[in-house]
Parts: sequence; structure tokens; C-alpha cells
Amino acid sequence: MITPFQALACPLDGAPLIPAGAAWRCASGHSFDIAAQGHTHLLPVQQKRSRDPGDSKEMVSARRRFLETGVYAPIAAAVSRAVLDAGTADRPLACLDAGCGEGYYLRSLAGAAEAAGQDLAVLGLDISKWAVLAAAKQERRMGWVVGSNANLPVLPATLDRLLCLFGFPVYPEFARVLRPGGLLIQVDAGPDHLRELREVIYPVLKPERPLNHTPPPGFALDGQDSVRYTTDLQGAALIADLLLMTPHLFRATAEGRARAAALTALRVTVDVRLTRYRRG
Repeated sequence: MITPFQALACPLDGAPLIPAGAAWRCASGHSFDIAAQGHTHLLPVQQKRSRDPGDSKEMVSARRRFLETGVYAPIAAAVSRAVLDAGTADRPLACLDAGCGEGYYLRSLAGAAEAAGQDLAVLGLDISKWAVLAAAKQERRMGWVVGSNANLPVLPATLDRLLCLFGFPVYPEFARVLRPGGLLIQVDAGPDHLRELREVIYPVLKPERPLNHTPPPGFALDGQDSVRYTTDLQGAALIADLLLMTPHLFRATAEGRARAAALTALRVTVDVRLTRYRRG
């Protein structure tokens, strides 16, 4: 069974949030409305760095179209295995996707959990209101919030699993909200990830940074796996969606973007590292 994770904390004072009709409220009187689509905005204006932070509406739409093709399905499957193979419990596993985007990986996890008979209490969080809105529209069984990894609106030591997939890890916050023995599952681009696309848009590829195998404070390394394969992208629209959903769109020159826009087919390498850290 998939249910919303409800151990939410007020983003202003950290107190527990209690559902009260169509809102969440804390003991101090702070109130946060639940939108008609089911999500909640827990990113106060004083915690924003811009008026509309995170991915734009166009980037979210591009990511949704691209992911729905199944190109990244092996990554989603690897994440689901890492969550579920690490052990079950006699209660629903509490899982947060910190940087959930439009919810693709959590929806895949939900399907795998149901097939395995594992109950999950799930929360998707993203700083982009457009991403959270898209996620909430597609899946109502989970909790969805607009929030920041720098100030997670989650009560301390209430999570069993935390996902950070191609995102921005804030390890002190991750350590705070995970239970002792809880698992952080992090996915990062490997050295050859989308190399063929990068060779099109950049004159010269930057040298890869050496891997840092030192666990962050409060964590121990639980294991690391890689997901690597090649795939054929057919059609200019699919290639454009891939570029739009990556940081490369903004880093490339106008000439590089023009070269990418001229492509109608491209074989690319998918190369990611999946690292598991155990909370001490």
C-alpha cells in the first residue's frame, strides 16, 4: 500500500505540522494550505533565492516527456531495488525523494513496492512549484511538497530511505531526518554520462573530477553500483527534451545549442553511479 508520509515539520519553526481540514498547521499558528491537486507549499518566501526557483514549467514538461519514453527506466529500476532490497519493516517504510521533479522515480518505486508487497509512506519534495504540481496531478496517493533540501520540512529521525537523484545533497539535513540505520540513496552522473551529446554542444569536454569515496559526516558507505548502457534517441524533439532537462542547456554556447538542434538521431551513453550511505 502507498500512503502519504505525514511527519511534516513547519518550515518556519520546525514544530510538527498537524492536518487541519484543507491545511497543515503547527502549534505556533503557522498555516499552510493544501492545494486542490493535493500538494502543499512549504517554502517560505524568506527561504527563496529567486521568485520562481527550480526548474521552469518548460523544463518540467520536457523531463516528463523524455522520462515517459522509458529511456531512464533502468535507472529507476536500480533505485527501486536499492530501496527495497536494503530490508523491510513491520511498518510502512518512510521514503523521501529530495528533488523529486515530476515524480517519475517515485512512481516507479511505488510500482515495485506493490509488486513486492511492501508498504511505503512516501513524500516527494522539490523546490520547483511546477515540478510538484506535475507530480501531484499524476499520483494522489503520495505526499507532495514544495520545499528546499537546505531546510527539509520533515521531523527529525522519521525517514527510513532518502533519495537524492541527480540533485543537490545537503548532508547535515539528510542526517537529521533519517533514522539511525536509515539509507541515503544518491544517483550522480558518471564520467561518460551523455558524453556523445556533450561532445556535440561543447568544443572541449572538461576533465572529470576524481571520485570522492569519503562518506559525508554521520554516514557510512553501504555500497556503490553503476548503471551503464547505450540507447538510441530518435527524433529532434526527443533530443531537444533531453537537452532542456539538463544543466547543459544553460552551459552550452549558442553554437553548441544550434548543433544539437540540428540532430535528428543520436546514440548516447547512460552512465550513472548509485551510492548507498547508511545513517550512523
